[in-house]
Order: sequence, then structure tokens, then C-alpha cells
Amino acid sequence: MRSKNLFAVALLGAAIATNAVAQDVTLRVHQFLPMTDSVPREGLIPWAEAIEEQSGGRIAIEFYPSMQLGGTPADLFDQARDGVVDMIWTVLGYTPGRFPKSEVFEMPFVVTNAEDTSRAFQRFVEENAMDEFAGTRLIAVHTHGPGIFHTRTPIAALEDLTNMKVRGGSRVISAMLRDLGAEPIGMPVPEVPQSLSRGVIDGTTIPWQVTLALRTSDIVTHHTEFSGDHGLYTQTFAFVMNQGTYDRMPEDLQAIIDANSGVEWAGRFGAANDADDLVAREQAQLAGNTIHMLDAAETVRWQEAAQVTIENWYAEAQAAGFDGHALHQRAIELVEQESAR
Repeated sequence: MRSKNLFAVALLGAAIATNAVAQDVTLRVHQFLPMTDSVPREGLIPWAEAIEEQSGGRIAIEFYPSMQLGGTPADLFDQARDGVVDMIWTVLGYTPGRFPKSEVFEMPFVVTNAEDTSRAFQRFVEENAMDEFAGTRLIAVHTHGPGIFHTRTPIAALEDLTNMKVRGGSRVISAMLRDLGAEPIGMPVPEVPQSLSRGVIDGTTIPWQVTLALRTSDIVTHHTEFSGDHGLYTQTFAFVMNQGTYDRMPEDLQAIIDANSGVEWAGRFGAANDADDLVAREQAQLAGNTIHMLDAAETVRWQEAAQVTIENWYAEAQAAGFDGHALHQRAIELVEQESAR
């Protein structure tokens, strides 16, 4: 599958040109990563292939990776909502406070694996948070796999994290790091390798698959995972279309978009991350790095320490006018249901 889709990256422009004669609609997709990364390669490209095939070439997909159309990753959702581009894929946490109900999936120890958690997240949003995506047509939301620590010095117990400068990927994750005793440092993920090399940060929280692109395992030698079915945290992503673009499409083409939206594609995006998690973890082992698996008793200590992050989020939710505790319990329930399939 990987070689097939890497080949598809190279041929995508030619495929679009071939379909141009028959197309009714061209959709421009803007996002922040190279097309060779997990979700673009194994999620977005197969999605585009399905759309083009099922439409008989009447829908053409043009990809603009690595922010080629301008702006920053934090601008992506508004670019889709405002019609600057037709579609975007982005990290919801890049716009802090914009998706407060969706943030619940970033709570400590909710995630199991990316595929099941992504399916649960899609169901959750459809039930509880569609208002956060107003102005867009939601194709799918998803998560990455369990986020872990990648550090210059070992983390074998909660105390080892104290005062360690650690990159956090979102508002919620940085709050969790602070509550656990670290000094969270916010920065875009491309800055992580240089910051680690220069000692600006002592470590980073990212899932295994991100270490492939960042070559993190060549810079640090310690990685910390947690026992049990649930990982420390995850981040949330969305693939959305401008609502006006969708509304202008013929009904039969709208039906094709609808048929390729929802929980099944959410799971496929998540599964792409799970597959590369395994590859990246094996690479770290082959490099001779140390993977610290915290035992059940130590993991419980982290879970208890992280409870303050959850309680603080409940208070923020109440101030914002919604029941954070109920949403958190529903998120956990959905993750458990999907993980038990």
C-alpha cells in the first residue's frame, strides 16, 4: 500500500491533467505537511483516488501541501470556511479555543489507538460538536496514535519530568505537561529537531509516526510509553470542505462526497498513523535507543496527577456553557465501544 501511494504522489498531477477534459468540479486541497507523510500519503491520496474514480473523472482533486497557497497552519480552517480554498486538512489545536468540545479527545488517557479513537471521535463530533464546524462540510475528523515522550534524558518515573522543558502540541497538552511538573514549550512541530539539537527543549511529546519525518530518534535516545490500553494523549485533526463549494456541486457529485465522508474514512486516516507508529518504533529500537515502558503502578501515578488537567477543563467547559464532564464520559464510552469492535 505504501509504495502504491508513494507512486500515486508522483503521478497525481498527471492524473488530474488526464481527468481535466471530463471534470465538472476541481477541488483544491490545502494542508501543512508533505504528501509523503502518513495521512496525506495513506489517507488523503486514497480519498482523492476514490472520489475521482467514483465520479468518472468529473471531480478532480488538486493537492497543495506544505502551505503552498500561503498562510500558516493556524489559518487553514478559516481558509476553508471563507472559501479561500475548497478543502483543508489541519490540526484543530492550531486554533486554541476554537473547538472547545472537540478538545475533550485531547484529555489525558482517552486515546487507545489512532484507528479506533478516530472512529470514536467522528461519532462524537457528529453527536455533539457539529456547530464547531459551521461554514464547512465535514469530511472526517481523526486523531493520531498515543503521544509519548522523546527525551534527551530518561523519564522512568513522574519525578523525572519535573522542570523538564518539553514541547507540547496544543493548549490542552501544554496544560497537562504543566500539571505533571514539566515546563511546556509551545512551537510548531518542524522546529522540534533543531530545538532538541540546540538544547532549547529537553524533549518533545509526539506520536511515534512523527519521529519518522523529524528524525527524532537520531537526536534523542530515550522514549517513554505507558502501560495499559490508553496512551498519555492524542491530538485532533479535521478534513473539511467549504460549504459553498459543496452546495454548488450537482446533487450526484454531492452524493459521492457524502459517501466518502464519516466514520469509515475517519478510521482510515487513523489507521495510517497506526501503521507508521509501528515502523517508527522499530526504527528507534534498531538505532539502539531505550524505550521505557512505565509499569501499571507508575502509570496510575501519572493518571492521578493528570486528573487536575481534566478538572480544570471541566471548569472551563462550565464557564463556556456546556457540560464538560458529560462530554468527557461520552468520549470515553465511544472510545471503549470502538476499541472493543
